[in-house]
Amino acid sequence: MSAGAIFVWELLGTAALILLGNGVVANHVLRKNNGHGAGTLFITFGWAFGVFTGASIAAPTGAHLNPAVTLGLAIATPEKVPWSNVPFYILGQMVGAILGAVLCWAVYKLQFDDHPEPRETLGIFSTAPQIPNKPWNLVTEIIGTFVLVAWILLSPVYSTGSDGTPNFGNGALGYAGVSFVVLVIGISLGGPTGYAINPARDLGPRIAYAFLLPIKGKRDADWGYSWVPVLGPLVGGALAALLYLGVHNLT
Repeated sequence: MSAGAIFVWELLGTAALILLGNGVVANHVLRKNNGHGAGTLFITFGWAFGVFTGASIAAPTGAHLNPAVTLGLAIATPEKVPWSNVPFYILGQMVGAILGAVLCWAVYKLQFDDHPEPRETLGIFSTAPQIPNKPWNLVTEIIGTFVLVAWILLSPVYSTGSDGTPNFGNGALGYAGVSFVVLVIGISLGGPTGYAINPARDLGPRIAYAFLLPIKGKRDADWGYSWVPVLGPLVGGALAALLYLGVHNLT
C-alpha cells in the first residue's frame, strides 16, 4: 500500500474515532444535551464503539488508529508493518485526531457557547489524572496500553487444524474484539487517568483545543501533563511487542 493511502485511511479512521469519542464526552459534560450527566459507562461504551467505527473505516491499513499500536506492530512484525511506513501511519493518525476534535466542536458548538464553566471543557478533548502524580500516571498509561497492544499481538487468529477443522480464534470478532478490550480497559483501568492509551487520541485534540477551537473562556491545554499520555502508551506498546517476541522465541 502506498504512503498516501496509509495516510488517508488512518486519517479517516482516526477522525471518526475522535469525533465519536470526544462526542460522547461532550454529550455527557455539556448541558442542554440529551446525554447530559449520563455517567462513566455511557462514556466508555461510546469510546469502545467509536473504536469499532474508526477501525472499520480504516480496515485497508489494518486500522491502527494509534501510534502505540503502530509502534508495537513495527517492533513485533516488521515484515507486516515496515518501519518506512510508520511515519505515514502516525501522521495520518495525528491529522485525523485534530480533524475529529474540530468536527466534535462543530457538532456541539451551541452547547459550548452555552456552557457556564468553559474552563472545564479541556476534559472533553484530552485526558487528565484524578490524582496528579506524573510517574504513577505514566505507569497507569503504560499498563493500560500494554493490555491493548498485547491483546492485538497475542490473540489467536484463523488457523486450520491437522484434520482440516477451522479455528477462527478472535479473528471471527473482527474489530468488535478490539472494541471489547477498549471497553474493559476503560471500565477497569480508566479511572486514574482517563485511559488515553493512544498518543494521537490525546495530543491531537489537545492541539486542536489550544490552537483551533474558539471556545470562549477556555483554559490552557495543560501542556505540563501532555507528555504522559504520549510517552506512556508508546512505552506500553513497545513492551507488549517485546513480550510477543519473547513468547515467539520460546516456541
